[in-house]
Amino acid sequence: MKPDTPPAADDVATLHAMGYAQELSRTMGRFSNFAISFSVICILSGGINSLAQATSGAGGAALGLGWVIGGACTLLFSLGMAQIASAYPTAGGLYHWSSILGGRFWGWLTAWFNLIGLITVLAAVNVGTFSFFVGAFGPALGLQAGPLPQFIFMIVITGAQALLNHLGIKLTSRLTDLSGYLILFGVVLLTGVLLAYAPSHHVSRLWTFTNYSGPVGGGVWPKTSSLAFVFLLSLLLPLFTLTGSDASAHTAEETHDAARNVPRGIVSSVFWAAAAAWALSCAFVIAIPDMDQAAKQGWNVFFWAMDRLVPAPLKIAIYLILLIAQLLCGLAIVTSASRMIFAFARDGGLPLSARLKIVSPRFRTPAAAIWTSAVLAVAFTAYADAYSTVVSVTSIILYLSYAMPIAAGLFAYRRRWTTMGPWDIGPWFPVVAVLCIVVAAGIFYIGVQPPNALALTVMLAIFAVTLALWFAVERKRFKGPPIGAALTQRQVAITTVEAELDPAVG
Repeated sequence: MKPDTPPAADDVATLHAMGYAQELSRTMGRFSNFAISFSVICILSGGINSLAQATSGAGGAALGLGWVIGGACTLLFSLGMAQIASAYPTAGGLYHWSSILGGRFWGWLTAWFNLIGLITVLAAVNVGTFSFFVGAFGPALGLQAGPLPQFIFMIVITGAQALLNHLGIKLTSRLTDLSGYLILFGVVLLTGVLLAYAPSHHVSRLWTFTNYSGPVGGGVWPKTSSLAFVFLLSLLLPLFTLTGSDASAHTAEETHDAARNVPRGIVSSVFWAAAAAWALSCAFVIAIPDMDQAAKQGWNVFFWAMDRLVPAPLKIAIYLILLIAQLLCGLAIVTSASRMIFAFARDGGLPLSARLKIVSPRFRTPAAAIWTSAVLAVAFTAYADAYSTVVSVTSIILYLSYAMPIAAGLFAYRRRWTTMGPWDIGPWFPVVAVLCIVVAAGIFYIGVQPPNALALTVMLAIFAVTLALWFAVERKRFKGPPIGAALTQRQVAITTVEAELDPAVG
């Protein structure tokens, strides 16, 4: 980062210069912007509910080394996105960046990929929360997993998350601020408890590879003789869990000093989440009573280990902390997804854009976009019961949406894109961009392997539908973010739009 950059331009003036009114309430500070992404990443959600992808894959090394590799890969994406976010601090950031740097089609495609990824990650996280709730409290409540209880749970909690978002970013950011502290506290507590109650400490497991594919691993991964391949499949755990730093970009129009605080939020949320997840996962591996028996448990491995290590009262207290953190994770994802919908609709990129871009004058939130994201996530779970497939689709499509603006930035860097923001990694950006493209291709390959072969079918269907829509309709209709004469025309409407909103809320 440049130490001698001039002070950031006024946030509202910057937004106006890009052709947008200050419709959302700009009340988030530096920590809140970090916390929204940290809450979406929420290692107490994906990092716990998806443990079987590692323990039933390549064993202890899948966690001890997997988090280091997965964290490094995701940090590359955060650096690339931060560079562009500093120059273009807008809601729906990735879509806007791709459009400006790569053209209308590239931006439109990025928007759809990111939006689909956000909806599927909301579905995956809330389904994971249901599974956790049943595993932690189901026996005491007489509740068992099943399609109907899961669907009802999804409706209730996703609806609550949408309602809290509807009531204003101040309320949401207070809750996600709390989530940030709660996640850190939960990690420290759980790490300490696991190490304290472990009958012995098996540190060497952290770099020990074991092939648990097939029946010996509870059938999480198909049987294969290639340990390297199993390890690659295990990387889906950190890669899936560490998605979500784009939430800092999506809330740029609600963040003070966005050109500086948004890139900081993107990078710091990934760094600290990866570090905390690695520490927690190492403690889990070291404390497991029997690694071979743990691998056989499949998706139940966390509860199996907790039942054997932690006293019941303390275990229940930890479960409550984890449940709250997971519920707040879903809350933050609704925030991120709704801002993406709002920003894309604002530029006419969605069906019913005129309705989806509506901002509540009272609460200064994109109300229609909020409830739309919630409804779509619930609907998705009605047709996507395989959690591992959801994880794979989410990982693939989100990382594609991260790589696309970075790739566009690579080709535009110092050519059409000459003005950088105050957060600038300088000549390292092209290097980071190339590495991101390579990693995104690797994630695509890993994510469509068995037992997630359905993910390839889903991805091909997404490609086919989006391309058909573009060439049949959107190529002529969609204009993209305002530039040139359209930018001038937008300036006329900005004053009118802002006058209709409640100034007391902003």
